[in-house]
Amino acid sequence: MSRLTRFSILIAFFFALDKIAAFVRQAVIARQFGFGRELDTFNAANNIPDLLYAVISGGALAIAFIPVLTSTLTKDGRRAAWDLFARVINLFFLITAALSLAVALAAGPLVRSPFGIAPGFTPEQQEIAVNLMRINLIATLIFSISGLAMAGLQANQHFLLPAMAPLFYNAGQIFGALILAPVKGYVIAGVALPAFGLGIYGLAGGVIIGALLHLLIQVPGLLIYRFHWIASLGLRTPEVRQVLRLMGPRMLTVLSIQWIFIIRDNLASRLPEGSVSALTYGWMLQQVPETLIATAIGTAMLPALAELAAKEDNAGFQATIARAVRVLTAVNLPVAVVLAVGLEPLAAAVFGSDVAQTSLLMGATRGFLAGLVGHSLMEVAVRSFYARQDARTPLFTALGNLAGYGLLGALLYRPLGAAGISLTDAICFTAQPVVLLAILGRRLNASFFPGRALLRAALGACVGGLAVWLVQSLPALQAQPLLNGLLGLAAGALLLVPFIWQELKLLLRL
Repeated sequence: MSRLTRFSILIAFFFALDKIAAFVRQAVIARQFGFGRELDTFNAANNIPDLLYAVISGGALAIAFIPVLTSTLTKDGRRAAWDLFARVINLFFLITAALSLAVALAAGPLVRSPFGIAPGFTPEQQEIAVNLMRINLIATLIFSISGLAMAGLQANQHFLLPAMAPLFYNAGQIFGALILAPVKGYVIAGVALPAFGLGIYGLAGGVIIGALLHLLIQVPGLLIYRFHWIASLGLRTPEVRQVLRLMGPRMLTVLSIQWIFIIRDNLASRLPEGSVSALTYGWMLQQVPETLIATAIGTAMLPALAELAAKEDNAGFQATIARAVRVLTAVNLPVAVVLAVGLEPLAAAVFGSDVAQTSLLMGATRGFLAGLVGHSLMEVAVRSFYARQDARTPLFTALGNLAGYGLLGALLYRPLGAAGISLTDAICFTAQPVVLLAILGRRLNASFFPGRALLRAALGACVGGLAVWLVQSLPALQAQPLLNGLLGLAAGALLLVPFIWQELKLLLRL
């Protein structure tokens, strides 16, 4: 088993625990608030704080920062790398604080504007969304440090604590949902939990607690690797300037991606009640296989690819990407079909939704699942360019993706509802990685088309999907939706394995 595979499995394991915790959290929230306007308001209010975190100090900076930090660590040693880390964390905390203040002051127009996040909400909902947005900005400030801590540890090839951090974030949110939000406390294993009765504001409090836990769990790792802080911004140092050069295009790239979520909720707010929440939950369901397989591989790959790029090992760089593309395509295509066919009874049982709510949720989920392969390939394609310290190519393709999403979403959301919005996501996020991999292949004089693996995956998808449908059609299982869902998905998963067995073995040699 290769080092990259070991890291990927470690990350995937904790991602799996995180997803279980996320489903517990969402199940509690869904049963308490339902797919109604109140939950729609909470989900919509998260958009701008999430955008700010992702663009300034989260995913954007991590991917732009890790290649430079890895190169500094490889060439100049750990002390120089931590000096760079401290300067960057100082700089971007100040930037995040300034922008958070600006967003807090402009929260009203950001919510109510025809081009804002929720123009279709009632005035009362919009006022609640403004308040929730301002509260969530506190968590954004905490994440501005925590996100960089993850990048610093990953650059040191330490993945355990960063992989655990999202689990602790979910623990904070579960605390908010179980303790802070309810008017009446839950009874779990015979123990009556207290209740603070904060309602939807309790969920926002849980987000802040989760953000603090997300940061604190990583502090021991920073101490182990002898992190030291310096009071400097280092704007004149070459390494900080290189981070900023990569960060500019990366920020615009992530901004375009995050703006898609704003467009999504803008369109969904004009649809019947529950559409925003259905898209939020459908996206979460699609993210389970993507996170466990593609994000785990992509997260472990970035430092390794950056190291290969720093050593100018083009053959190793190309081979690593080719293996990842083949594995992600072959595994995720049949997984998407099996989930699309068999997830409905399981979703109804977990979320406690009625027939209409479940239908709305599954329409959105199936649209997202149609883009599972594309989203998975994005995890590798984008990181391949950043490992080579090329931030412009992903930016240009992301801007094209944003334009396509806006146009296609405007055409499909009325006739197809929430499903039309999620299908728009699938089409756009499949086209972008295909273009990126074609450009990369041309530069490296290589082809990343998965070939026969794609054909075998398609056959496995047909067999697995048929197996799910047959098992879930059995009369004896109709009255037991949870068992029906689990048995159907298990049957489909088992029958598709022979078709992708070669890629499952290849996964051990990434």
